[in-house]
Amino acid sequence: MSDWNVGDVSFSHWADDLESVADAALPQGAFPLLGVSQGAATSIAYAVRHPERVSRLILYGGYALGWALRGDPVGKREYDAVVGLVALGWGKDNPAFRQVFTSRFVPGATSEQMDWFNELCRRTTSPAIAAELLQARAHVDVKELAAKVRAPTLVIHAREDVVVPLATGRELAALIPGAEFVELDSKNHILLEGEPAWERFCSTVRDFMGIEPVDEEHDERAFAALTVRERGILALLTEGLSNADIASRLELSEKTVRNHLSNLFDKLGVWTRAQAIVFARDRGFRT
Repeated sequence: MSDWNVGDVSFSHWADDLESVADAALPQGAFPLLGVSQGAATSIAYAVRHPERVSRLILYGGYALGWALRGDPVGKREYDAVVGLVALGWGKDNPAFRQVFTSRFVPGATSEQMDWFNELCRRTTSPAIAAELLQARAHVDVKELAAKVRAPTLVIHAREDVVVPLATGRELAALIPGAEFVELDSKNHILLEGEPAWERFCSTVRDFMGIEPVDEEHDERAFAALTVRERGILALLTEGLSNADIASRLELSEKTVRNHLSNLFDKLGVWTRAQAIVFARDRGFRT
């Protein structure tokens, strides 16, 4: 779990944090990287730092410059006002202050979804850290780094996003050599599952990744073909455990775990741990 309060939340540490997570989850090999909102800048920094590790880069709702650096005084004043409200009311039981933040992120949400997001915000971090994070976002600058990205890149952006305007997404795509840009018909900075833009986002990413549409009958047969042991190992794999951790948990040798993984990869039609995890999670795999 992340610490509730930390000493420095500036952008310079975000790529270091991502590096630590990537090293722990996938110590070897290349992988596709998804960056959402401020995570796009972090993903760009990581992709430039480790070009051999990022096979493809997908950026949604991202930006190269934060609000403080965009030369938009009106937008900057609005952003600063939101930061002030966050600092004052983020942690209060009354969600009125957080509602200003939430309604900008998901204007198309239902009341139930708004309430859930408001409560998630309150539980996620303290008012002081939330305000500091927003200030850090305002000063992000990856314009020079974006030009150094070498991974195939897909940039996706919602047309009426007010948190990160569409023009900002277009600018980001223009900075990255060979980047593909896709515009979605949505007002939501965070896409909602029930809106058409979510389906288009999923299909666009699948096309970019070269992933075939889901064949539910094939998936059911693939999961049914797994032995009890293989299902148990797949479940532990989706928890992020390494071969050594799985071996220790199941009292097996690492060689035996590798053999089981090889067999389940064949049955699922995947080639890597990352693909197996995504395959299982996307299809709601349960032991």
